[in-house]
Amino acid sequence: MTQGILIAIEGIDGAGKTTQVQLIREFLEAHGQQCVTSKEPTDGQWGRAIRATAASGRLPLEDELELFVKDRKEHIAQLINPALNDDKIVILDRYFYSTIAYQGSRGAAWKRGEQMMDFALVPDATIILDAETGITLDRIRDGRGEQPNEFEKQSSLDLCRKVFRSLGHRPEVHFVDATNSVENVQASILQILLDGPLKAKRCGKQYGCDGLYCSLRQSSTCQWALLQEAAPQRI
Repeated sequence: MTQGILIAIEGIDGAGKTTQVQLIREFLEAHGQQCVTSKEPTDGQWGRAIRATAASGRLPLEDELELFVKDRKEHIAQLINPALNDDKIVILDRYFYSTIAYQGSRGAAWKRGEQMMDFALVPDATIILDAETGITLDRIRDGRGEQPNEFEKQSSLDLCRKVFRSLGHRPEVHFVDATNSVENVQASILQILLDGPLKAKRCGKQYGCDGLYCSLRQSSTCQWALLQEAAPQRI
């Protein structure tokens, strides 16, 4: 079984996804883990076509969905699968949950959205950063100094957030309050990962951790234990 780990960081625009993707990667790499970060839409031909519509105006729903599916299939084949097969940790800034939320907010049927994602790999953990749209739009305007684009209209983001919040039935999904400090959000995400996929795939013993008396832990050769000890705590 591959020891690769797939992590998706999700949420509406302005929730802080890009910041957390970078922070999580920096922490993991500083403690010996090989990581790959990526995003959707990608910088490939289909992803660039999607991004262009943020300024020029969104495409008809069916055309938009088709581009997202083409972009994701290419993304999985060319980057995600190879990295996972090399036992790396892949951290995504958006994944198929955003398609369900953003295209769902335009009227794409929920079940149809999930069926269209049947080909996609389900992450080991998905973190949805949750915050009210008024807060995230203020961050876009004040923090980034940008004007909201075609994907960032408040009425649309309100619907997207509603869809994101309805995804809690999925076992891989975890919610983190994005209104907390950057440091506390990072600590919360890391604890979810340490309790879940990092423990499952980086613990030195296949049958699970022996606790404080584990010989691998005492000799500092258990990757999971090293990460657990170094992880920042919520303030």
